[in-house]
Amino acid sequence: MSHNRPVAIDQIGEFHTVIDARSPSEFALDHLPGAVNCPVLDDEERRIVGTLYKQQGAFEARRIGGAMVAANLARHLRDQFADRPATWRPLVYCWRGGLRSGSMVQWLRLVGWDAQQLAGGYKRFRGHVIAQIEAIAPQLPLHVLCGPTGSAKTALLHALAAQGAQVLDLEGLAVHKGSVLGKVPGVAQPSQKRFETQLAMQLQALDLSRPVFVESESRKIGQISLPTPLLERLRASPCTEIAASPEARLAYLLRDYAYLGEDGPRLADTLGLLHGLQANETIARWQGWALAGALSPLFAELMALHYDPLYARSQNGNYLRLKEARQVEAASLDEAALVALATEIARISSIP
Repeated sequence: MSHNRPVAIDQIGEFHTVIDARSPSEFALDHLPGAVNCPVLDDEERRIVGTLYKQQGAFEARRIGGAMVAANLARHLRDQFADRPATWRPLVYCWRGGLRSGSMVQWLRLVGWDAQQLAGGYKRFRGHVIAQIEAIAPQLPLHVLCGPTGSAKTALLHALAAQGAQVLDLEGLAVHKGSVLGKVPGVAQPSQKRFETQLAMQLQALDLSRPVFVESESRKIGQISLPTPLLERLRASPCTEIAASPEARLAYLLRDYAYLGEDGPRLADTLGLLHGLQANETIARWQGWALAGALSPLFAELMALHYDPLYARSQNGNYLRLKEARQVEAASLDEAALVALATEIARISSIP
């Protein structure tokens, strides 16, 4: 068994398992890719130990906390680590590479496993994520798909990916469709840190000698903010604009957002967020359609009065190369049309 030595981030791949020794709420907020959560203290225990530390000092906090840590480690040894062979090599981290991961590493090494501790813990990894985004984003060979809401930009990204193109699906990572109605029902958005970790992993995997297709985004996708280096690269990259008729876009939106018709009251509440941006009587009419499940007139007016003016303002101001964008005409946005469009976009993006 090798000596106990702090492990650098570029050595993570040498280990069989990455163990996050932090509490479940810290793990849920963000964690290293592929890590499993084996808390040394759970959220409530961590609160108790923190209170003891403030009120009675370090010794009392360690005495009580030590018993909790021992009980949790015993449980992990009996359950999650029970079937691990003698050759198992786990890498353990906590917030800063301190007591929590240190105590777990000591126990695992006493058993006989070659357990090691990640130097600097999650905090060091977080710095690595930010540095990766800052280093890779300015080099990305992005091709930006533009077009007002309903132009099937996300579906086109998926069609391009199916044809072997490289894509960066920011809305997929953010679990949000980017518009006022973009919340994905029943699925929460990741934390900002979780989004950035997953983004950094995707950026690292890209081949920078080949185009990367992405759709135009504003700074925020729901509650997620795009990191500035990526946003700046997006706004300075060449654009392809999808020119689809209002009829084709409306038909696409009614398919893509069909689930909104299942909960009229919730849709009406969401439309209330547009107060101050639209006249009160307009919003009242939209909310009436929402409650009646009348999505067709609702989306037709949302396009004309909300989405399209918003697109014209934001794109012309933000996307520096939109005026020189190549246009692709789309008479329809059904599945077969999207496959043909993806082929055409891939073709024209390879022409210098």
